[in-house]
Order: sequence, then C-alpha cells, then structure tokens
Amino acid sequence: MADLLTHVLVAYVLATLASIRYEWISPAHVTAAMAGAMIPDLNRLELVVPPELVEPAVGIPISWTAFHTLGGSLLVVAIGVLCVPREYRRGVAAMALLGMASHHALDLLVTNPTGHTYPVLWPLSAYHPPTPGLYLSSDRWPAAVAGVAAAAAWYLRYRR
Repeated sequence: MADLLTHVLVAYVLATLASIRYEWISPAHVTAAMAGAMIPDLNRLELVVPPELVEPAVGIPISWTAFHTLGGSLLVVAIGVLCVPREYRRGVAAMALLGMASHHALDLLVTNPTGHTYPVLWPLSAYHPPTPGLYLSSDRWPAAVAGVAAAAAWYLRYRR
C-alpha cells in the first residue's frame, strides 16, 4: 500500500505546487491529479476480478495489465474526462494526465530483477526501458519522503 500512497502524495505535491503558479488550479483539480495517479494501478483489478471470470461473459481474452501502460492509462483518462461537464474537461484532463504521468515516471525508477521496466510505451512500442533501480516498490522510505513533501506543499500553499 505504500506504493499507491506514494503515487497519490507525489501527484498531490505536483498539483499543489502548480496551483501556486496557476490560479485556475483549484482543490478539485488537485483531487483530479491524485485520482489520475491511481489509474495505472487499475491493473490490480485482477486480484478482485480474475480475467477467467470476465472472459466467458465478454467472449474475448481479457488482461488487466494494459491499464499499467501508457496506452491503457490514456484511454482511462479520456473516458474519465468525458464524465465531467464540458467546461471542466480541459483542467481535469491536464491534472489527471499530470498524476498519471507522475505514476509512470516513478515506476520507471523501481528496481526490477531484470534491470528493465515494464513496456510503458505500449501499444506504441514493446520496448522495456532500463531502470536505474532507485528503490523497491515495497520500500517505505519513498512514502515517508512523499509525505514530508506533501506536508511542505500544503504549508506553502495554504499557510503563506
């Protein structure tokens, strides 16, 4: 759970700091960025709804792993943006994309046994970029650092 918490806190920090510079970014937009940071982890749906349960219902093979790629994440952002009123779509899209991009950027830094990450650019490319291996997804210190940064961002934004 520390991994998801880190993604949400980093999105909060980025959106909150952006709200200092750009007045159109409201607290609701910051929330959209935090929600966008959770989109790639929709691939964890397979823990609750196994693909074997869905495949007979839809009649085609199903894999939840596409959510954790650029193509799958962009598709979810596009669907989510269509669920908000027209006048808010541009801002919600920008913030959701910020959160989603920060999630993928952090995941590219995770240590993997192979030395390579997942195919983040799928469906454009199946290339697995190399990872610098800065931390494990089970490490607690990234969540602690993100928490301190979130507290500092909150202080800068709301206590100035």
